[in-house]
Amino acid sequence: MQQEPSIPVIPPDATDGSYVGEGKKAPGKWRGVVSTIAILIAAPVLALILTAFIFQSYEVDGPSMETTLQNRDRLIVWKTPRTVARLTNHAYVPHRGDIIVFIKRGLYEAGGSQEKQLIKRVIGLPGDRVTVQEGHITIYNKEHPEGFNPDINHDFSPNIASLTTGNIDMTVPADQVFVCGDNRTNSLDSRSFGTISADDIVGKLAIRIFPLNSFKSYI
Repeated sequence: MQQEPSIPVIPPDATDGSYVGEGKKAPGKWRGVVSTIAILIAAPVLALILTAFIFQSYEVDGPSMETTLQNRDRLIVWKTPRTVARLTNHAYVPHRGDIIVFIKRGLYEAGGSQEKQLIKRVIGLPGDRVTVQEGHITIYNKEHPEGFNPDINHDFSPNIASLTTGNIDMTVPADQVFVCGDNRTNSLDSRSFGTISADDIVGKLAIRIFPLNSFKSYI
């Protein structure tokens, strides 16, 4: 006697395409799980790549860049030029007047760290002779053998024209820059700790994003 083929029983709550017979798996379900896991892994990796090589958010801590930047301003710092320079085996030297973030070693924080990330304005470039005398800063180079004041004819903060204290006469070495805070009377900068190596530059200020009413692009 010929047996009739067995017919799988479909649960009453199943809909077309959702039921899988015994012994079979649901490949769509596992693809969804794998995709979710891949996204969870890729998202932090992508975030690390972006912050390490492209851009990073910072918050201003302190008055040294007033009134250009205020305490607790939120900034976006652009790292791409530095990244490209390193990939091409060149030193990243920003332009005069750029505001940069850099690493300074030997400055102890409350937690005991020997490194701090500071934000200052580039004043002297490699080969420049920088002098600070009688409250004024002067740059001497091949283009300006008689010297010039780097604070004049720039869209800088009013505080940058304030008294520049110190007694400096030095030439900026190759692949280094001389930096100052815009609030010259209240800034720890190259007048105290010397020039900054290009290798220690993190990036340059691109955008102030907060407070919203002070949004500004510096590119």
